[in-house]
Amino acid sequence: MTVVTTARLPLFPLNAVLFPGLVLPLNVFEERYRAIMRELLKTDESEPRLFAVVAIRDGHEVAVTAPGMPEGAPAPERGPADGFGPDPAAAFHPVGCVADAATIRERPDGTFEVVATGTTRVRLLSVESSGPYLTAELEELPEEPGDGATPLAEGVLRAFQSYQKRLAGARERSLSRIEDLPDEPSVVSYLVAAAAVLDVPAKQRLLEAPDIAARLREELTLLRAETAVIRHLPSLPGVTLTQTPTSLN
Repeated sequence: MTVVTTARLPLFPLNAVLFPGLVLPLNVFEERYRAIMRELLKTDESEPRLFAVVAIRDGHEVAVTAPGMPEGAPAPERGPADGFGPDPAAAFHPVGCVADAATIRERPDGTFEVVATGTTRVRLLSVESSGPYLTAELEELPEEPGDGATPLAEGVLRAFQSYQKRLAGARERSLSRIEDLPDEPSVVSYLVAAAAVLDVPAKQRLLEAPDIAARLREELTLLRAETAVIRHLPSLPGVTLTQTPTSLN
């Protein structure tokens, strides 16, 4: 299930970018985000449990609740918009991704372990902070193929394999074989965007690309540039893909 033309969903800001089809593990500690999970648990597990993930702009608060936060970390009591200024919408990038929480497990201390999957890109139309957590009015963004998406995807896969080899110091056993990677252009575009070692602004630009072909073109430019830089650097640790999307639905 995806969001219809417009919808209002709970808003989960992170200092990271979520892409459709990619898995997002979360450790939820702050009360304002625990409240989201408690609300989602009211939905039967056979139905989608949807919330929206947006990346926080540089210079604004990094959410205390984030992937990989150590267990036992403090959870300060704060209002839904605390730390994001008088206009929370200005603290977030305008395009995010809807997430479907397939697993929500409450721990004895009231925190949550969550595994969600990105489903669909959305644009933030407005942000509401009057409740226990932020909500946003969202508009679904269409996924247009653009011109030449299929040959571009093939080129991106080749460039990505070369990029992986450079990151891994050419240790072939740590690499995904190119024939094992998906070849559907939209899947390639999101998989590479998520797996490449890029900063949040670069990943955000890829998420916001107007169509699949445009995203692939930018990825091809980025991968070639990054590979050229790595070629002149000392050995770097290997990077492998640990989460491969099977569907963008």
